[in-house]
Amino acid sequence: MRTMTRLAAVAALLVTLAGCREVRINSHSTGTTIVPGGNQVTVVRNRHELDNLGIHDPTVRFTHEFAVVLVMGPHTQTGWRQAVESIRANEQRTRIVAFERAPADGGEPAAEYHTYTLWIVPNSVYRKGAVIDAVTPDGVVIASTVLK
Repeated sequence: MRTMTRLAAVAALLVTLAGCREVRINSHSTGTTIVPGGNQVTVVRNRHELDNLGIHDPTVRFTHEFAVVLVMGPHTQTGWRQAVESIRANEQRTRIVAFERAPADGGEPAAEYHTYTLWIVPNSVYRKGAVIDAVTPDGVVIASTVLK
């Protein structure tokens, strides 16, 4: 009987902790792309949408996961790159703190391009109405979107 009570207590604790956990999101890839427009946070649900962003990443398995892409720019000098300071996520909101670093040498003239960071996220954490914000370290909004 004592063992059964102990197992029930452990199970209740695990269920409680699972309900309180934060969602872990890890960066998958970074790079540059040629896409029109300015800064944007885009939720990508299929390969065609990813190709439209000019990103070719065969590791995203869209049957089990989706991608979130932060696009920043445009730039006309080589060498720009994104730096992600932190990501905090829960069931209602994801806040990405990011900025871009200019090239140390000033860069060379280049055709207009954007930098991007792509994250792969399990479909199990997709919540309609959840907000994804990308902000600077000072809190200025870079881009924002709502999951539909």
